[in-house]
Amino acid sequence: MLIRTGYDITFETFAPTPMSLLLNVHPSRKKDLRSPETIRIDPAVPQRQSLDAFGNVCTRILAPAGHITLSADFLVEDSGLPDAVVPEARQIPVQELPDDVMPFLLGSRYCDTDRLCPTAWELFGHTPEGWARVQAIVDYVHDRIRFDYQLADATRTAFDGYTQQVGVCRDFAHLAIAFCRCMNIPARYCTGYLGDIGVPAVPDPMDFSAWFEVYLDGRWYTFDARHNTPRIGRIVMARGRDATDCAISTSFGSARLVKFEVHTDEVTAADAVQLGRAA
Repeated sequence: MLIRTGYDITFETFAPTPMSLLLNVHPSRKKDLRSPETIRIDPAVPQRQSLDAFGNVCTRILAPAGHITLSADFLVEDSGLPDAVVPEARQIPVQELPDDVMPFLLGSRYCDTDRLCPTAWELFGHTPEGWARVQAIVDYVHDRIRFDYQLADATRTAFDGYTQQVGVCRDFAHLAIAFCRCMNIPARYCTGYLGDIGVPAVPDPMDFSAWFEVYLDGRWYTFDARHNTPRIGRIVMARGRDATDCAISTSFGSARLVKFEVHTDEVTAADAVQLGRAA
């Protein structure tokens, strides 16, 4: 399967403003790129890339005063398979977890486990350990939170999502992650592209999506509390403890978002050839 994906994002700044961007696909998906993944910047400014502490590709720029547009349009090959479902995957005892997995058991900026632990054990302490427990958490969060794009709140924590019972995809992920960590299941936040591939299209504007991964049986598995169904065409861009570590853009000064468009659609091989010629 070939997926055409990318974005067109414009910010307005009022003075030269340093910005840190997580706009590239994650290095684990670089091998799947079928056309160059180039960040086009208008007006052109120098950009410097490095890997952050979580292995994400970070691009740093100094945005000049005025409008600056960031865009990309590229092809990614995908297996076309839905997220794996492995009911027999077992929970690993904490004392046997790898050292690099341990940080994903701890509370973080948006996953305030200290406020949710009693609730988590009351809700899920009776469930079987492993995959079944994670799925019980996903089912609960999916039913608990009502999706409303108009009520997005950049300061909403997992506990807030639990009490307010409304949010966007990041809020579903934060609450599910926090509950998993409370139950001693390592969980990490993911963001990236997820189009309406293999499912009925929805009228909402396309956006980057958020989901999460849990560590079971020696590997990471994908879960999605908002959609609560295996999906096709998930392309990860960044992973971290929560949305703080995976922010698509972080500005060190005032930067007003004035345009935001994301696309991710399946294309045929013939379409891909035509796109290549047009480029």
